[in-house]
Amino acid sequence: MLITSKAIVLNAIKYGDNDLIVKCYTEQGLRSYLIKRIFKQTKGKFSIAYFQPLTQLEITANYKNNRSLHFINEVKVSTPYLTIPTNVVKQTMLVFLSEVLTHALKEEEENSELFHYLETTFLWLDSQNETANFHLYFLMNLTKYLGFYPEKGEQFLYFDLLEGKFTDHINSRHYISGENLTYFKQLHGTNFDGLFKLKFNKKSRQSLLETLIQYFELHLPGFRKPKSLEVLKMVFN
Repeated sequence: MLITSKAIVLNAIKYGDNDLIVKCYTEQGLRSYLIKRIFKQTKGKFSIAYFQPLTQLEITANYKNNRSLHFINEVKVSTPYLTIPTNVVKQTMLVFLSEVLTHALKEEEENSELFHYLETTFLWLDSQNETANFHLYFLMNLTKYLGFYPEKGEQFLYFDLLEGKFTDHINSRHYISGENLTYFKQLHGTNFDGLFKLKFNKKSRQSLLETLIQYFELHLPGFRKPKSLEVLKMVFN
């Protein structure tokens, strides 16, 4: 069955000498595609440029229920990024977040709210000049769609990472408190418009990032710390 839908590239892995396997999050959920002969000297009809991390595409593909890899008939960029291709910080963020999403998104079912969140947040990133806290906000709010967004209760002394809630009583060894909790509460209580008001320094930003990665590890079986995490930290040094 031929279906045309929007898609966001999560990752692309070389397969053999000439082919590429591309995983995307589409309007229908997770989908994987086999792109044949893309690395041959006489290339096929698709360019590798289409399949860079978190590129937003429109894909027409032939889907069959008994296949895990599908074949693309047509592809084009649905909304081109204007600033990301020339901005090292934004590019590094996208590589990091694509790795997070590759490990975090496992369900193949359609989730239109999650797709809309991914689509609009990356376009927002492309349109902004001040983006130092974007990846932190993105991860915090991604948990809404994954089922473990922190409960309200910011008057409490601790946040239990395992339980996903603020508390005055420590029930596990996975918790945050003190200064790190203050930053976590600020991030939890903000929105896109408030990102510019968050005055995190390098130390607080990295501490928050480590906390969020740990939070994902505790709630998503098989989630791995992204290899690109250290590169992201270097960008903000």
